[in-house]
Amino acid sequence: MENLRLRIWSENDLELLRAANTPEMTAHLNGPETEDEIVERHARYLRLVASGEARMFVIEDGEGRSLGSIGHWHVVWREEPALETGWFVRPEAQGHGVASAALALLIDDAREHRHDRRFLTAFPGVENPASNGVCRRNGFTLAGSFTEEFRGAELTVNEWALDLAE
Repeated sequence: MENLRLRIWSENDLELLRAANTPEMTAHLNGPETEDEIVERHARYLRLVASGEARMFVIEDGEGRSLGSIGHWHVVWREEPALETGWFVRPEAQGHGVASAALALLIDDAREHRHDRRFLTAFPGVENPASNGVCRRNGFTLAGSFTEEFRGAELTVNEWALDLAE
């Protein structure tokens, strides 16, 4: 998608999290969060961006409209420092390559800000073909799957990784 850009998360972006907190948008994440959880997520994004532990972004079109969010943050994956990414795209912007284009931009950012972290990882639900396809199209390798508790229920995810050193 042309004219797409990533803008660093700001104090004014809470409404974007609220817009994405619908049953349809969270179907692959065991459902919506409470208002308090959304407010805490927003505050966490701001804290992590300020500390350098994460780079969270709003995905914008060429006219500055928010289409979704994407970011990367520090994790330990398979016993080594890594980055993890996750994203969402508003329903009206889905199916137009927004997530794939935003991930391509994010990969460039992750390479620039990876420090000692070799891998960028992503963990979409096994029943989320769109997000798994975004990983595949952006050169990630499927490394396995696992089940863990997320938002109070079991969630089985695929484990995707991209070598940022390549």
